[in-house]
Amino acid sequence: MKGFYYHYKHTDEDMANYAYEVLGISLDTEEGTESVIYRPLYEDSYLDSRDFYARPKEMFFEKVEDTQRFTQITDPAVLEELIKIRDAKYS
Repeated sequence: MKGFYYHYKHTDEDMANYAYEVLGISLDTEEGTESVIYRPLYEDSYLDSRDFYARPKEMFFEKVEDTQRFTQITDPAVLEELIKIRDAKYS
């Protein structure tokens, strides 16, 4: 589950475009529901002063427009670059 993911809107113009790091799964103790906690690897004004996104786990893994909403990145060369981008952005 933890790792790096591309959103289905990702384009190859920029490696970090719509790239996210999944930090883990949270549990809403009142509702008993799980959410994926993740953060962007690109500049995103939508977050404003917040640190993370949270999306219901079912929604994170659902299909949108006949494709997965988020796809885990497994290419070692891409992962190496995204780790550098993450470290520069969040260190």
